[in-house]
Amino acid sequence: MSEAEKKGRELRVALPKGRMQSKVVELLSGAGIPVSIDEREYRPRIGNGKHLVSASSVFSYEVKLLKPQNIVEMLQAGSRDIGFAGADWVRELGVDIVELLDTGLDPVTIVAAAPQGVVEAFRASKGKIDMVKKVCGRTPIIASEYEGLAKAWIEKNLPGAEFVRSYGATEVFPPEDADIIIDNCATGTTLRANKLEIIDTLMSSSTRFYASKTAMADPAKREAADSLILLFKSVLEARRRVMLEVNVSAEELDQLVAILPCLRAPTISPLGKGDAFAVKVAAPRDTLANLIPEIKRRGGTDIVVTQISQLVP
Repeated sequence: MSEAEKKGRELRVALPKGRMQSKVVELLSGAGIPVSIDEREYRPRIGNGKHLVSASSVFSYEVKLLKPQNIVEMLQAGSRDIGFAGADWVRELGVDIVELLDTGLDPVTIVAAAPQGVVEAFRASKGKIDMVKKVCGRTPIIASEYEGLAKAWIEKNLPGAEFVRSYGATEVFPPEDADIIIDNCATGTTLRANKLEIIDTLMSSSTRFYASKTAMADPAKREAADSLILLFKSVLEARRRVMLEVNVSAEELDQLVAILPCLRAPTISPLGKGDAFAVKVAAPRDTLANLIPEIKRRGGTDIVVTQISQLVP
């Protein structure tokens, strides 16, 4: 195989460094694509050699670890075919790439936050900077890693404020080095620990599966990406459900089936002489607390709940 043919059969994958990495690796592993990362390695091993991820082509994976903001830039440039990053960095950098799947992993909101006095002044000022200046004792300073998002927010909400770029640990800037921050927030614990209150929410974000437009213009790579989407969805859906099995008499079958949540219809198998049945459904995990007692009330016995690893509807 020529070098050109080899390149055409490689799927260039970008995996995120940092907080997203562990859950993305778990997602890949759950989909049957194991990832091996050494401590100081930037080119992890993925999968078991070659994988048939397209009906027309066998692809090998060429993988690199990058920061999420660099991943979206590389997808934009076309040097990576597919990758995982947060929607916040896609918005921040204004790149034109293809969102394939919102995994829902690592959900965060991008918020503006400040000490209580600044929050009160901001809300009372209705966008006029003078009142905020009095509380801050200077032209208000907004610190953020998100330069584009922050400057757009300043223009809309506090024209005339100054911007300073942070490089992590943005929450420690107030009150000495900044008056307001714009940062990502998962639980709010870090903000509260630093005595900051949320002024405004700019957007919601989560880990998304993206592709370059160049890759999606290639039918084989598009097909490969669709196969991966199917696998990832099967893992994510399985995490939301459990396999629920229950035995029930023929007389009580209909009233039991009536309350069972399932994807389409339950699987029902006769037991013994046909006077009882085994019923199986993929039930939403969050329904179990109410569902299991109700199953017992309707004559269900021998209830078994098992974890599902993948579920393809």
